[in-house]
Amino acid sequence: MPDNQNPAWQKLVEITRRLRAPEGCPWDREQTFESLRTHLLEEAYEVLEAIDSADRANLREELGDLLFQIVFLSQIASEEGCFDIETVCAGIADKLERRHPHVFGEGRLQTSGEVLRQWEELKDAERRQEEGSPGALSGVPVHLPALLKAHRLTAKASQFGLDWKGAAEVLEKLDEELEEFLAAHRQEGATDALEEELGDLLFTLANLGRHLSIDPEAALQRANRKFIDRFEHVERRLREQGKEWGALSAQELDRLWRDAKAEL
Repeated sequence: MPDNQNPAWQKLVEITRRLRAPEGCPWDREQTFESLRTHLLEEAYEVLEAIDSADRANLREELGDLLFQIVFLSQIASEEGCFDIETVCAGIADKLERRHPHVFGEGRLQTSGEVLRQWEELKDAERRQEEGSPGALSGVPVHLPALLKAHRLTAKASQFGLDWKGAAEVLEKLDEELEEFLAAHRQEGATDALEEELGDLLFTLANLGRHLSIDPEAALQRANRKFIDRFEHVERRLREQGKEWGALSAQELDRLWRDAKAEL
């Protein structure tokens, strides 16, 4: 549970209650679980951006924004009589103790691989106790980003032996999926088939990333940042030259893009 003697923690909880009170902020009082979904997701991604930029001051600020979302959601739940931030903290503390018997119990584990296997076994046992016999993939969150979800799904399946033996086999599968995608592309009007084959291609790439110990979501985010950096580099060059995008030929744009790749 949170330290109720911590003035910073108490101040945050009290501010949140004040914002939601009848005399509080009209916008904050209007918010619901559903309306805060987008804000929660945005704050989580801003934390990731701060981590990637290695800006610790910004990370501190973004973690505060994310923490506020958790306290805010817990305050709404408290108003509905469901739970409050204290029970949220108590719940995660209890779970961490249960899931780490090698730390808080008698057993000891030597490797992170052993820890992860034990974690999944304990998690599955808890789920069976709560839900009966849920499917093996039920623990993968529905709303994960698609590439990350593909990564998690294949990792789960691998625990049951449904997996390739190594990256080389996944690369063979990737060649097969690319051929199927190209075949669909050659079919005029095969939009649904093309979308399906593109999905299979991306799913296989996510699986390849797992076999290479590369997070596909992080890899794609890195590629996105690289594209943004190069695009902005071209924009700066255009401003320096007093030119507009539409005034350049395809060859000129290609030259500027290649210059951006070389300089960055």
